[in-house]
Amino acid sequence: MSTSPAPDALLGPADIRELAAVLGVRPTKQRGQNFVIDANTVRRIVRTAEVRPDDVVVEVGPGLGSLTLALLETADRVTAVEIDDVLAGALPATIAARMPQRADRFALVHSDAMQVTELPGPAPTALVANLPYNVAVPVLLHMLETFPSIERTLVMVQSEVADRLAAGPGSKVYGVPSVKANWYAEVKRAGAIGRKVFWPAPNVDSGLVSLVRRAEPLRTTASRREVFAVVDAAFAQRRKTLRAALAGWAGSAARAEAALVAAGVSPQARGESLTVEEFARIAEAAPDREGPLPSPGSAESVEPRQRKDSE
Repeated sequence: MSTSPAPDALLGPADIRELAAVLGVRPTKQRGQNFVIDANTVRRIVRTAEVRPDDVVVEVGPGLGSLTLALLETADRVTAVEIDDVLAGALPATIAARMPQRADRFALVHSDAMQVTELPGPAPTALVANLPYNVAVPVLLHMLETFPSIERTLVMVQSEVADRLAAGPGSKVYGVPSVKANWYAEVKRAGAIGRKVFWPAPNVDSGLVSLVRRAEPLRTTASRREVFAVVDAAFAQRRKTLRAALAGWAGSAARAEAALVAAGVSPQARGESLTVEEFARIAEAAPDREGPLPSPGSAESVEPRQRKDSE
């Protein structure tokens, strides 16, 4: 059993700025980089994520390592996925210097998270990340699809994105991210994060979102791809009734209406009022669908992974 990390193992504001200066790192808006500089905040994230001593955690966008170090204090293993060349090159040395007794429990994957299809070591059980604002939703959905072993997820995202992910049917901000996230998990807001804990301080607030994977997959004969196609069509023209919004998807408004009626959904309803289960029923009733597909979880129902699940 490893000894406990030293109290000062985590990175503070001065540490972050010094490390960035040594590396010549200037946070870029292009990659949505805002580094957490408050040790209490990263420890709070780890607590809220309910990281356990036996967890294998994957972190996306570790940056200079603030959250990575906090995760290593608790988790069994941490694998960080970093796209930035300089940051990826420096992170292992930071871990080795500040938490040497845990360095062998850390792995780095130098890659774009959207391109990652496998990770070293045991399968991840948790995803904990401060996600770059500009790619938060597609990265989150890609990771949930690619690594079904991830049971619990806690991500820090722009507050507006957090609201959208956690929204329920009938909410003004309920949309594509809400439905697609709910395909995989039970989703809820898990707290707010102020701007002062970041460097540079963003001009928007941040929020924590908790996603606990469904104990059993959604009961439907439709594939994820089929269901997501209905979701995309419904929200592409969200002010229209589903009869009109799904006309292109179904081939005509009349065929869309027939599918909706067969699914037990009012043709006059709008996408923002539907649950993910209702979207699945519509997908099952698609006009050109050739009979029922294999049941969820069977080998035949596994489909190619999609690079981009959300716009």
